[in-house]
Order: sequence, then C-alpha cells, then structure tokens
Amino acid sequence: MKKILISLAAVLCVSLSAKAADDTMNPLITAMPSMSIAPDARSAGLGDVGVATEADFNSQYWNPAKYAYMYSKGGITASYTPWLRKLVGDIDLAYLAGFYNFGDLAGGIGASFTYFSMGDVALTDAQGNTLQNVRPNEWALDLSYFRKLHEYVSMSVAVRFLYSDLNNGVNSSATGATEMHPAWTMAADIGLYYKQPIELPMGTSNFSLGFTLKNLGGKMTYADDGSSNFIPASMNIGVGYELPCDKFNFLTFNLEANKLLVPSRKSKKAPNGIEYTGEQYSQINPAKGWFQSFADAPGGASEEFKEVRWGAGIEYSYNKQFFARAGYSYENYYKGNRNYITVGAGFHLSIVTLDVSYCVGLAATNPLDQTMRFTLGFDLAGIKDLVNNRKK
Repeated sequence: MKKILISLAAVLCVSLSAKAADDTMNPLITAMPSMSIAPDARSAGLGDVGVATEADFNSQYWNPAKYAYMYSKGGITASYTPWLRKLVGDIDLAYLAGFYNFGDLAGGIGASFTYFSMGDVALTDAQGNTLQNVRPNEWALDLSYFRKLHEYVSMSVAVRFLYSDLNNGVNSSATGATEMHPAWTMAADIGLYYKQPIELPMGTSNFSLGFTLKNLGGKMTYADDGSSNFIPASMNIGVGYELPCDKFNFLTFNLEANKLLVPSRKSKKAPNGIEYTGEQYSQINPAKGWFQSFADAPGGASEEFKEVRWGAGIEYSYNKQFFARAGYSYENYYKGNRNYITVGAGFHLSIVTLDVSYCVGLAATNPLDQTMRFTLGFDLAGIKDLVNNRKK
C-alpha cells in the first residue's frame, strides 16, 4: 500500500526533471500539497500572490485579516481550477469562500471549503495487480475571525480541519501489505495586515504589508505502521503598493515570499548528518519541525534561501471595475522548479465579480501549464440593496 501512496502523491507533487537523482535535489514533500495551490483566479493572475494584495472575496485563503478593509460587509465566491489538464480531464480543485463583517469594533467571520478531486485511479498491490478503481480526494474546511486593531492594522485567526482520502477505504490487507486509511488533522492560521494611505498629487496611494503563518497543526498518518507526514505549514510575507495614475486609472505592484515550515529529508540534523530514514522523519514533532526548517538544510543558509518561493504581480485597473493582471512565480530548480508566468483579467460590478487567469509554465512538466482558472463572486450588500430598491 505504500506503493499506492507514493503513486498518488506523484499526481499532486511538482514535477522534477531528469536531474532528480542529483545529490543536490532536496525538495520539501508534504501531505495534502493541494493546500498550496492558489485557488482563485485573481491571485493566480498575479503570480500566486495574495497575502498583501487589496482585500477581495478570496482573502480567506490568503490572509483573512484583509477582510477588515473590504468595501462590502459581506460576500461569497466560488473558484474552479483544472489540474494536469494537458494529460487528464478529471482532476480539479474547487473552492468556496465567504465572509461577513459586523463592524470595526465587533470584527467579522470568514469561512471556506476546498475540495481536490484526483480523478479515477487504479490501485495496485506490490505485484502490480489491480485492486480497484477509486476516486481519491482531499478537502479542508476552515473558519476565521478578523478584526481591526487600529485604523491601519488588522489581525485574524483561523482554524482548519484537513482530510485526505487517498484510497477511498480500499486497502491491501489480503496481500499482506500495510493497510492505508484516510488521514485527518487540525491546523491554525495567524494573519496580520497593514494598510497605509499616502496622499499624492494625483490621488491617494496605498502601501500594504501582509504576514501569515498558515497550517500550523498536526501531521497526517495514512498507514498502520505509524508513519506520518507533515502538512504544508508555511510563513508568508508580502508587500503591495497601489499607485493612482489619475482619477480612474490605477497600477498596483505586489511582491511575496513563501517558505514551507517543513524539515528537510536530507538534513544536517539527521542522526547520520546526511538524511533521515522514513521512521526517523516520522518521529519529528510538528512544532520542532517548524523551527528546525529554518536551519537544517545541508547547504546551510544558502540552501535555506533556496527554499523560499517568490511571486510578483502587477495589476492595472480602470475605475476599480475593469482589471488586467500579469505575474511571475519562481521556485528554485532544486526545490521543485515551479516557475511560470501568469496573466489574468476581471471585472467588478456592484453585485458580481468575475476573474479569469491563464498560466504559462516555464518548466516543461508544470501541471498548471496552459491552464485557465475562474472565480465568480457576489457582493451580499449589493444584492440586499438591489432587493430593497425593487421593493420600493
């Protein structure tokens, strides 16, 4: 059954090229890598950045603290992302999110549901015999609370339930292999958002800074042998600057850094000073792993810096209604090589928002290459106003 787990994980993990056998290859592999996929089209069009961007309906995933600065009191959104679309047609990510702001003093709440379907997968035993065709899936449900701490500062906390079923309850006990079961765990997020208006001759600009710690929680155990897997805990820091060109035209620039708080398999902290065995790696405490992830890479500070994934995006808006976007996401070759350019567009009206994005992979086997993503959102306050006007 371990063979099955490895095969299914390969569907999700980023593709490493033929140099994967090189000793310098040391990617960070986690359970539920689907939680690291940008779910909404707006952020996807900006190179997968969102921690410090202008608040929108999808802030629940990136940084719920941004909701405190939303122009609306409430909203809901739905997003769809196909996965490996060039190879198969039944793997996709669906995302639902919403929020409601009670006011500056009371704060507000946000929630989201993420569902990742891995399509039809044939499970086999160690001899290659097909056991059964199943539809593995992963999903997560979370709830956040956000509140302004100051005119320019807000904070959020979130709790999340994560569930991963890689074999739909099918196991290979008849063959004598280790049984595998669905895994679950709990996690928490902390978010900070700072937004400072700056007066310029052409209008008001805005500087923003965002910081989040995501998926700080337990590990996932799929098999009866007690082996466990880290979830994609991460630290994210972003900056943004909105520049008004005139009354109607705006340019926004964003830069973001993301580091997985996951210890390296090849590690100078390993008992042999080179690499953990599977059992040794499973025994690392989650909290210990978060701190250890900053200083365990064999290459020292230089390799630790390579574990940082970067994203940059630029957004043009006309009258805050029509948007054009472009972005770039970079990950070091030896840590996963997820490098791609993104473009996107959107329009926002009083009630509805629609965003689309398109990804162009710079690595030959990028699973999101030539993929379009879609997000549709609804402003609850706008809907309420529309209904009230019709009643008059």
